[in-house]
Amino acid sequence: MKNFRRLLTFVRPVRRSMLGVAGLGFTTVAGNVALLFGAALLIARSALHPAVMALMSLVGLVRLASLTRAGSRYLERYLSHDVTFRVLGEVQVWFYRALERLAPGRLSGYHSGELFTRLAVDVESLKDFYLRVVAPPLTAVLVLAGMFVFLAAFRMDLALTFAGFFLAAAALVSLAGFFLNRTLGARLVRARARLNTRLVDSLQGLREIVAFGRTDEQLNLVLGAQSDYVNLQGRSASLLGLANATLGLMTNLAMLLVLWLSIYRYLPGVYLGALALATLAAFEALGPLPQVFQYLEQNLAAAGRLFAVTDLEPEDRGPDQAEPETCLLAAVDLGFRYGPAQPWVLRHLGFTLPPGGRLAVVGPSGAGKSTLVKLLARLADPETGVIRLGGRDIRDYAPETARRCLALVDQKPYLFGASIRENLLLARPRATEEEMERAAREAGVHDFVRGLPDGYDTFAGEGGFKLSGGQRQRLAIARALLKNAPVLVLDEPVSGLDAPTARAVMAAVLASLAGRSLLLITHHLAGLDAMDEIIVLDRGEVVERGRHDVLLARGGLYRRMWEMQQQALSA
Repeated sequence: MKNFRRLLTFVRPVRRSMLGVAGLGFTTVAGNVALLFGAALLIARSALHPAVMALMSLVGLVRLASLTRAGSRYLERYLSHDVTFRVLGEVQVWFYRALERLAPGRLSGYHSGELFTRLAVDVESLKDFYLRVVAPPLTAVLVLAGMFVFLAAFRMDLALTFAGFFLAAAALVSLAGFFLNRTLGARLVRARARLNTRLVDSLQGLREIVAFGRTDEQLNLVLGAQSDYVNLQGRSASLLGLANATLGLMTNLAMLLVLWLSIYRYLPGVYLGALALATLAAFEALGPLPQVFQYLEQNLAAAGRLFAVTDLEPEDRGPDQAEPETCLLAAVDLGFRYGPAQPWVLRHLGFTLPPGGRLAVVGPSGAGKSTLVKLLARLADPETGVIRLGGRDIRDYAPETARRCLALVDQKPYLFGASIRENLLLARPRATEEEMERAAREAGVHDFVRGLPDGYDTFAGEGGFKLSGGQRQRLAIARALLKNAPVLVLDEPVSGLDAPTARAVMAAVLASLAGRSLLLITHHLAGLDAMDEIIVLDRGEVVERGRHDVLLARGGLYRRMWEMQQQALSA
């Protein structure tokens, strides 16, 4: 019930519209009741050959009822969908903002396909909660009250009979739906999530699947997940059919009993068919009820999956009003590990990067270099030690405030499914064409982009799949340069480039710093003679530090790495 109450909070801003939807649903059913009642009464009275003028009121009732039913149905559908999509828009924004405030490290336990399912499919499925769970019971209550008053005007026992069958039918199909769908809805949601995860895995790893000849195995996994989902959907459809059949049986029994009571109580004969058909029409309000608990179980399961993510505690955001006086970056005795029982990824790391300084952090793979980037970007917080920005703990600032000091090039940069121009302007949307081209020129990618048929308007493809790894890397560097942040953090910026291009790009980057600080994280040692200081990491700890020539003279790990790379280049 907790998830149910939390879902209802999204309805509060539009509660009047939701009541309007229920009211229009009542008007639609009332119009149908009036239409069948008036038409049956008109036919019955016409058989007695009265004067035409005596039938005009019934003719007008039938016309009005038909127009009312059609108009109310249209307005009810229009308003209900408008309200539903407005609420879904709020839910989507709420969930995305919740994801945004969580550091990616807090979401590391979730598969990308699983998060996609929650963001797109689970949120989308909540439309059934507002369309098929909240409004139909309200409409049914209004119809019950209105029909009871209407029948009571003829005889109270007719009204009581109708109310008894109406409530019995509603209770029977609702309770049956509750007990039969108690676990089915949650299983459907989980099966749908598994299927989507399999599909995302298959699409993202398609090249590897084909290259290693595992197409059939992966297809069988997808088909297995699909089969589970389809089987559950079939069971759900069978239960819905059974509930509808039960509702139809109760409707016909109520109609026959009302007809029998009308005869037994000696009501005028013209009312016999009219009251029976009016009873039949009133049961239209119960038509959506068999699906209420079916959708409710699915919606509560989907909501539980959303709340499981949004209830995660975000990283300490710090006071939003705090602003760093300078972007002087320093680390003091940093230590980090991914869990209490996990080995230390970084230990006792310290450095100071003054404005305009150039610092390189190098080391073999697994030394902890990329973890340092996560800590600087506030994607995780250190377990020991502190990162200082402007002389204060970086956790004193909101993450987005701290990130304004940094321009980051990740080891595996992501390009969106948009044009190259839009991907570059992501760093600074109001940058001029000249500024954008200058950044691209400094990253060594301007000539390549200009050579494309559409230039900067060329579609990069999702993840930049239309570009090579090196081209994506250079565009990411151009994007970081365009941001013009005081501190430039490059994580393996030239890993996808050949040696001559890598040297040219790094030379251009160094020339374009113009007073900005540079933190270079790499295992490629070419061009590090321009660095003010080099920190050498091994297994998370600092083993050497100094300038390029000093480290070479020591003959330690840095010298061995440099010699190995020189041999590789010579070969």
